[in-house]
Formats: sequence, structure tokens, C-alpha cells
Amino acid sequence: MIQQIDYYAIAPPLILALTAGLVLLLDAFLPRKPHARAVLDGVTLAGVLGALGFVVSQALRDGPAMRTFCVPEGLTGPARAGLGTLAPAGGENTAGGPFGAAAGPPCSFVVDGFTLVFAGLALVAGVIVMLMSMAELSSRDIPVGEWYFLLLCVLVGAVTLPAARDLIMLVVALELVSLPVFALTALRRYDGRGSEAAVKLFLVSVVSTAVMLFGVSLLYGMTGTVYLDRLARTLQASVPWSVEGLGRNQAIFGVGDPGQALAQAAGQTSSLPAHTSSLQIAYDLPPVVSVAVVLVIAGFAFKVAAVPFHAWAADVYQGAPLPVAALLSVISKAAGFAGLILVLVAALHSQIATWAPIIAIIAALTMTAGNLLALRQRNAVRLLAWSSVAQSGYILAPLGVEAPEAVGASIAYLVFYAAMNLGAFTVVMLVSRWSERGELDDYRGLASRSPAAGLALAFFLICLAGLPPGLAGLFAKIVVFREIVDGGGPWLAIVMAINTVVGLYYYVAWAVRVFTPARVASADVPVTRETEIAVTGETGAGTGHGGAVTEAGAEKSSGDPVMREAGAGTGSGGAGTSAGTGGARGGWLPVGVAIALAGIVAVAFSVAPQLVLDLVPALFTASR
Repeated sequence: MIQQIDYYAIAPPLILALTAGLVLLLDAFLPRKPHARAVLDGVTLAGVLGALGFVVSQALRDGPAMRTFCVPEGLTGPARAGLGTLAPAGGENTAGGPFGAAAGPPCSFVVDGFTLVFAGLALVAGVIVMLMSMAELSSRDIPVGEWYFLLLCVLVGAVTLPAARDLIMLVVALELVSLPVFALTALRRYDGRGSEAAVKLFLVSVVSTAVMLFGVSLLYGMTGTVYLDRLARTLQASVPWSVEGLGRNQAIFGVGDPGQALAQAAGQTSSLPAHTSSLQIAYDLPPVVSVAVVLVIAGFAFKVAAVPFHAWAADVYQGAPLPVAALLSVISKAAGFAGLILVLVAALHSQIATWAPIIAIIAALTMTAGNLLALRQRNAVRLLAWSSVAQSGYILAPLGVEAPEAVGASIAYLVFYAAMNLGAFTVVMLVSRWSERGELDDYRGLASRSPAAGLALAFFLICLAGLPPGLAGLFAKIVVFREIVDGGGPWLAIVMAINTVVGLYYYVAWAVRVFTPARVASADVPVTRETEIAVTGETGAGTGHGGAVTEAGAEKSSGDPVMREAGAGTGSGGAGTSAGTGGARGGWLPVGVAIALAGIVAVAFSVAPQLVLDLVPALFTASR
């Protein structure tokens, strides 16, 4: 039997994979000349845009979802599992939820509305990260070929993961998103902080993968299948208390009088097969599945930096190059949420009474911890890191109510967040071209020094805060609030409202700095050689350690255009360290384009926020 492959369905990840191989070959054989990097830039960007074009064409087509890598006919017989016997694949759909089982053989790769939303998000974000990478590579001692190869591998995983419909492909795709990020974080030579961040990220990811795989192995052991739709039918149809005469809501969700339910079950044990033993019934008890659910949630909580697995975020974001920090905050986070939604809604929908309260508690703790930690930050990247943790809590919140339609609010909020957060990172990278410390005070007077960048950053921050005129963020929070309240989670809505007010402080405080005049050094500051160099630009570099210029010089030069032209500081680490006037000038154009793209998307979402809900698959927004 030959398995049929739909190459049109897998075109986006296939193009990205082929482009990654081509980049490696070009890097190996192109002569070491200035134009070589431009060739690699163009090839990589063309590959990402080509994959995005196929995603758009797939979204515009009419017809059912595309399915490939399916089990050939004749190999889809009933499967024995710890929970009993699975009905044939073409049987009645009992999975429920928006990822219902389709008639026919189970498939590993499905292109539907859910897949297209996450694939499009990852590729659009990939274009912006690519532009940021061009600026990073123009002034850094970083191997270009290896950088683009690893970046394309991340995008392959991010595009494949939302299409995965079996546990094996899902885990492999998730690791394809995670593994290259370790190398990208430490790829900058002689950067101790980047190496430390890579080690932290590696250890956290290894632990999370081990925990998640333990949960996945329990699910496979209990059901005997790795396909999400078959797994869902097995769990829902084989719970031992779901015997004839007992309502499914009573059996699964505990609705009704427990004593009456047990009496009904005891009165009908004679209907069980004669060979069913008490040992088999004990083996079938839901606590085993509950343990697997908790382990899977814990594994994904690492990936999305949710409490209590969030401590790595700030150090890794600050130590990694800024394009990698942006990638972690959007692409990697989106992939983690895509996998979490797939497992919870597509495979474990029958266990919603188990995982919904856990998700609700994690969401409340995550948004609270992220906002409180962000309040204390004075570094821009660290503030965005803890802000990203808080935003993860907002995205998780709709999953904490027992309503499948609320998942659409999580997806919509994630799309809004991606545009706004990427925009903030692009402006931070632009400012890092002339200010090496990355402190919030370095943004004082940005609106007067660079009006376009200052206005863009202020708009992105206002959007993240959810204040007008940033209607995108406001609409995103309203959508989440509505679904939480409608889903019966008023306490979670109250927690989110309080955290939204807390988040206003640090977002607005940063935006106010943009329009505040830069500080002027007091007259009693002693004039040193470093200060004189910073102000006059007599030499091409200021000196510092760890990616920071001398404090006195930095105070005087933060708003001086001469300093921006003077060159860059040297140091042993720190994000945003410049390497020369030519590199800094060459990096302005792609960063400016990235800011413009993010700004256009954010403005479009603010003017017509309904566009995002229109992107979300209709099955997730049935309550609209």
C-alpha cells in the first residue's frame, strides 16, 4: 500500500526546508565577499515570502480541509487500548469540540482554518524577524549562513506544528521550534551573557520536553493511539462510568447527584462483558488520564513561560540577540499555544473538567506574576520579557472556562499581541543602534530625536496597555473578558481586570518617557576622557564592559546625534552592542522597514479589529 502525499498541503514547510538547505549550500560555496551576505538575505527572505504566499493561497481556496500523511485504507482496524476498544475510524464522531474527527482514515497533517491562522502568524512574524536579523548581522560577528539556516528551521517547526494531528508529529514539530533557538541565542561569538542564556534555555526546554513526553506516553498507553481524533473518541467513549443508562455529562463532568450516578452504575454492572475483571476496571480509572493531562500542561507551560515555569524568561530575553528575543516572544510562544490548544481541545476535550480549572489558576498566577515583576524593571528588554509572561496569562485565560468557543478568544488575542509586541521589539532594536545600555531612561526624548520611532513605540505600548487610540489591544481584552464571563469564570475576569490596571502603569510610564526631554548632565560631573570622547565623537568607539558604555558618557550622549554617528561601544556581552558606524548605518533600513510593517498591521487592527475575529476559524467563534 502506498501512502498518498498532498504536496500542495505541505508546500509552506517544504519551501522553508528547501530554502534552509539552499542557504547552507550558498554559504559554503559563495566567495567571502560583501555581496555574499546580501545574496543570503535575499534567498532567505524570498523563501519565507514564498511560503507565506502558499499559505495565503490555501486560505483563499474553497473546499474541505486538506489532509495528508493518512493511514492507508486497510490499516485502520480497531485498536486495543487500556481504556477498551476503539470504534472504526469512519464511525460516529463523538470527540466533540471544534476538532471533531472526520470520516475516513486518521491523518497526521491537516490544513484547516486553525492551521492557516497559526502558519500565517508565524510567517508574517518571520518576515519581521528576518528584517531585524539583517540589521543584527550587518554589525555583528555572527555566521550568516548558520543564522539563517537555524531561523528557517524554527519557521518549519512553527508552520508544521498547527497542522499536526498526531502526538508524534506534534512533539517533533515543537522540538524543531525549540532546538535551533539554543544555537541562535549563543551564536554571537565571545558573548558570555548569550552563552549563559542559551544554557538556561536548554535546561528549561529539556526538562519541559521530558515532562511533556511522560504525559504523552501515558496518553498513548491508555488509548493505544497517537492520532488526536482517535484519542479523543477513545477517552470519551471508554470512561468506565459511561455505561448504558448513565448520562455522558454525569459520567465525564460529574453533573448530577454522585450517589445516584454510582447507584445506577452499580445496578448495571451486569451489562459489562463477563471477562471484565475488577483489575481491568481499576486500570481504567480516570486518575491515570488526569496525571497525563497535568504532565502535558506542565510541559507546555514551560514553552509559553507560564507560572511556575517562567523564571527563565527575563535572563534569556536579555542575553539573546534582539531578533531571537522577538522570535521567542511571538513565534515560539505561538507554537507553544498552538500545541497546547490542539492537545486540550482536539484530544482531551472530554477531560475539560480536569484541565480547565488548572489552566484558569495558571492563567491568574501568570498574569499577576508577570505584571508585578515588570513593575520593577528598568531595562527595556527585561520589561518586555515579563510583559510577555503577563500576556501569556491573558491568552491562557479563555482556556480556563469550560466552553470550547472561548478558544477563539485566545487565538484572537494572540494575533493582536504578536503585532504589538513585535512592533515594540523593532523600535527597541532601532534604539539599541545608538544606545547600548537598553535602559528605559535611554528612551527619554526619543520623540524629538526620532519622531517616527518615538510615535511608533508609544503607539505599540498603548496598544499593549489596551488604551485608546490603541484599539487593537482594547478590543483584544474585551473579547477575552466577554468569553470568560460568558463561560462562567467571573473570578478570573476580576483577576484579569486588576492585572490590566497594573499593566497600565509600566506601559504608560515607558510611553511618557518617549515624550519627556532627555536629561542634561549636571555641571559638577567631572569631565573624563571617556566623557569627552562620547560627546565629541573624537574617536570611533566608546569603551565599556558587558555591552554598556561608561555611565557618565552615556548620560551626556544619549540624545546627541554626534554620538550616533561616532560608532559603537565594545564589550563582552549585552544585547544591542554596536560594532561600527558602517554597520549601524546599514542596519537602520531593514529595522525601519520592520517598524513600518508592524505599525501598518497594528494600525489596521486598531481601525478594523473585526478583521482578526474574521481570521479565527468559525468553529471557535460560534458564540459571536
